[in-house]
Amino acid sequence: MLKFEHVSKRYPDAGEALSDVCFHLYRGEMAFLTGRSGAGKSTLLKLIAMMEQCNRGVITLDNQNISRISDWRIPYIRRHLGLIFQDYKLLNDRTVFDNVALPLIVSGVNHQEISRRVRAALDKVKLLSKERKYPLALSGGEQQRVGIARAIVNKPKLILADEPTGNLDPDLSAEIMYMFEEFKQVGVTILIATHDIELINSLGHRVLTLHKGHLVAS
Repeated sequence: MLKFEHVSKRYPDAGEALSDVCFHLYRGEMAFLTGRSGAGKSTLLKLIAMMEQCNRGVITLDNQNISRISDWRIPYIRRHLGLIFQDYKLLNDRTVFDNVALPLIVSGVNHQEISRRVRAALDKVKLLSKERKYPLALSGGEQQRVGIARAIVNKPKLILADEPTGNLDPDLSAEIMYMFEEFKQVGVTILIATHDIELINSLGHRVLTLHKGHLVAS
């Protein structure tokens, strides 16, 4: 599903953020990406999401080489990605329903199908009753679940989560991880960047550890 082959990324003003990184995630696999701040986790996720391009190496996503990809193709491939952020990145002037619907609107999905899929995603994260609320009326845990609903509404093949439990208490963190486990069971590949070692150890999935841009354990 996702393969890094000798991938390096260098920034002109900050040096090498990733150096000769190699790993392979299989379809339906859930793995954690960890390392100290500045280790290269965010850079690695940005390369997968095609927000940036690597300087060397090959990144293959669902049998497509995304290392050197034309700008016009990026939105089509991103439709198969679900992105989840620590700070939620919700639009506070839009309802929960409208926030979750946004990826479908961008993809040109018809109105009837949008309604069906948004409500199915909200039901999955147990927020269907709050579809007309605005984000600021929700708790932190609920806002994160809206972010998850938005990430899964397009039925992605791969979910990338950047510190999805960083602002949540242990009980809410466990609840979010249970949702990821459910997505994994239906064949979604999941890569979660996190500092939460206790959470990582409790779940027993593969761990990719970065140190100063090098993958030092997998």
